[in-house]
Formats: sequence, structure tokens, C-alpha cells
Amino acid sequence: MQYLHTMIRSANLDSTLDFFVNKLGLKEVRRYENKKEKFTLVFLSAPSDLGTANYIQAPMIEITYNWPNKDNKKNEKLESGRSFGHIAYRVENIYEICEKLMKEGVLINRPPRDGYMAFVKSPDNISIELLQAGEPLEPKEPWKSMPNIGTW
Repeated sequence: MQYLHTMIRSANLDSTLDFFVNKLGLKEVRRYENKKEKFTLVFLSAPSDLGTANYIQAPMIEITYNWPNKDNKKNEKLESGRSFGHIAYRVENIYEICEKLMKEGVLINRPPRDGYMAFVKSPDNISIELLQAGEPLEPKEPWKSMPNIGTW
């Protein structure tokens, strides 16, 4: 058995890809558009997993976007259940990635007060955990005084 990917749905493909690619830094590995069934699949990989993702098509995130149809001109409203928790990524510098995300307008739901862990959410309300590679960084401001916001 081998882990391949986790699929998440997108109500707006442009905003979802802006978050995962432009803000979080994932790389698009491949894209599949099915005109007959009216959906798009976009497979993304963390930069350090890109070689493996290109070679064996794993590990990746699959973004699934169902196109609006003639009866439903709006983007689909998506809801998540409590059975799904989050997607986690190891990062080289938790403070740098959180600062970058904040500058890009991403809300830090759980700031990295401990120099180790933070949580953000995608435009489709998917919880993303960011974990510091190696040992936690020395706790510092403004992070150690920032409160939690919302849920994650």
C-alpha cells in the first residue's frame, strides 16, 4: 500500500490555487479537465516532494473543482465535517512563512507562539497545520502575544 493524495473540493479554483500555490508555496504537478463531466482536478505538491510527485504521483493534494452548470451559475458552497482534521506541512522557518502569509492577507488562526506550530485555513475552510522543521524556534514577539482567532 502507498499513500497517493488527499482530495479537497474547491468552490473557486482561482482563489484556492492562489492560496495553495502563491501564498503557501505548493507547486502544480498536473491538471486534468473533463469537459464532458465538467470538473477540473489540480494536483499539488510541496516543493521538497516535487521529484517524488512527478515520478510516482505521490504525495499530493488533489484540488477538485466542479464547474457551475446552467442551473447553478454560482460556485458551490462547501461545508466540512468534524471527521476531517487538517493537512500538515513541515516548514523551514515558521515565523517567516507566517509573516509572508499575513502580508498576503491570510489569517493566522493559531499563531506560532511556541516557535513550532501554527494553523491557517484555505479559502474553502480547510485547516492547514504548519510545523517547524527540527527544534522549535525561540519564542518571540509578535507571535508569542498573539491570540488564537476562530477555529482550526
